[in-house]
Parts: sequence; structure tokens; C-alpha cells
Amino acid sequence: MSSESSTESSTESEGNPSPDPGLSAVVSERRQLISLAYRLLGSLADAEDVVQETYARWYAMTPEQRDDVRNTGAWLTTVASRICLDLLGSARVRRESYVGEWVPEPVPGDTAWIDGSSQATTADPADRVTLDESLSMAFLVVLDSMTPAERVAFILHDVFRYSFAEVAEIVGRTPAACRQLASSARRRMSATQGPPTPTAQRAEVVRDFKEAWEAKDVAALIGLLDPDARVVSDGGGLVPAARQPVEGGERIAHFLVDLIARGSGLVFLERTVNGQPGLVLQYEGATSTVMAFDIAADLVTHIWAVRNPEKLRPWSAP
Repeated sequence: MSSESSTESSTESEGNPSPDPGLSAVVSERRQLISLAYRLLGSLADAEDVVQETYARWYAMTPEQRDDVRNTGAWLTTVASRICLDLLGSARVRRESYVGEWVPEPVPGDTAWIDGSSQATTADPADRVTLDESLSMAFLVVLDSMTPAERVAFILHDVFRYSFAEVAEIVGRTPAACRQLASSARRRMSATQGPPTPTAQRAEVVRDFKEAWEAKDVAALIGLLDPDARVVSDGGGLVPAARQPVEGGERIAHFLVDLIARGSGLVFLERTVNGQPGLVLQYEGATSTVMAFDIAADLVTHIWAVRNPEKLRPWSAP
């Protein structure tokens, strides 16, 4: 090679430095981290903040320190989980100032980006839940009733398949303690979750519910609602919403019909909400409410109506 071509090659190399060889490994973990953080926090916005902070801590290390990390994915997951654990510890304090009921942030139908396809494996025998189940609003609401430690241990082990030894390193407890935390969380979940209703069956009930509501048919709505059904609305103090849950099938039916009788122009859309059939209400082309349902024995048992505009940003994207 001539000195001229050698110099040209050197200049080209200096002008276009090779990319960080670890960058692809770091970026490839983003979906896994978002998936984990969303389930832990119940907020997509908070999950994205956690991932940003995790990456910031990664790049705050020197290249030599990053080279010493044997498993990039494990390091990122550990840091993200610990950030979530800290946030969960302060979440209850922040909730005290939240106006009205708090409901996890709903995510739109195409949840492939949050399915957490990259999972750790473990030989620990335990009852497990699928990622689809762990995305449902009913599941997230029960998670929110757990202690931060229970929640993290349960999600990491039962959902993301980490061994209790790995969970112990993340949460700073013994494997035995983490096993007890996950077991306690599992009991809470089992006490509130009935047999799963097939998606097609859920969709049919939600469709019938939508048609009865649009028709202002109180009797039909009562027939679709469990006598002990419950509606929880989340407006965050930013838009009108029921400050307390509405309970009882007959009361809910009248409440819903009264809502749409007060105004016109609402459009009801059947959409997938957190991986399950739900409804989206639009007014003048803008999403005003996202509704998630829990269904048992062909009856609606729970409705979560999210109206807080800060939680509806993913539903307003063009």
C-alpha cells in the first residue's frame, strides 16, 4: 500500500470512528427494560425515565469499567430494578397527593414492543404467569397493592424467570427471603384472579357492552354487569372523573347512561387495552377515556376508566 493510500485510510478512520462495540448490546436491552419497568411501576412514562437513567449510569462509567461487566443485560436489569424499587418506595407518598383514584397507565393494542421477549431462565420450580397475563390491567392493579419488595421479587421471578439467587442480588435480600416475598405476592394474586376468560369471549362481552351503552339500554347493561361490579375512574384532578369507585351493577348502568346523556358527539371504539379487549372513547377526534375490563362468567366485574390526559399520550399519537 502506498503512503498516500495509507494516509487516506488513516484520515478516513479518524473522521469516522468505529461505533462502540457494546452499543448494540446495550440498545438491544431497551425493550426488555421498558417491559420490566412498566410492570413494576404501572406507568409507561416512569418506565421510560427509568431506562434513561439506567443508560445514563451505564455511560457514566469509564470504558474500562464497562469492559469489566461480564453480562451487559444482567447489569442493566439490576440497575433498572433497583431504580424501580426506590421509586416504588416513594410512590405511596406521592399517591397521597394524587387527586381521586389512581389507575395504572394503559398501553395501546400493539404491545409487541413491551412483550419482554428476552427472558432469563431459571430452574426454580414455581407457578408462573405469562407475559400477556402480566400486562393486563387486573394484574397491574393487584401488583399495586403489594409492597415494593414483594412486587419486584414476584415480577423478576414469576414473570421474567430470574432465579431467586439472581433476585436476591438485585433487591439486596437473601434468596430465602425473596422466595417468601414472591410466595406472598403469588397468594395475593391467586386470591383475586379467577380462571382466565378467552380473548374471543371477552371481546364479545365488551362489544355487547358497547352497543348497550351506545343505545342507553339500562336493562341490557345490568344484564352484562356482575351484581357486585366496580368502576374506578382516574382523572388525576385534571379532568372530571368520579372521585370514588362506583359499585353495583344497577348503579353502574344508570351512572354510565347518565354520563353519555349529558353530552353528544362521543365515539366508542373497540380497541385492545393492555393486551385485552377494551374501549376507547373519543370526543371531536381526541381520546378522552380508555377503558379496561375484567370479565368472569360472561359478566363485567371491573372497569378501569382512565381519563387523566397525562396517561393518554400514547393513545393520542397520530
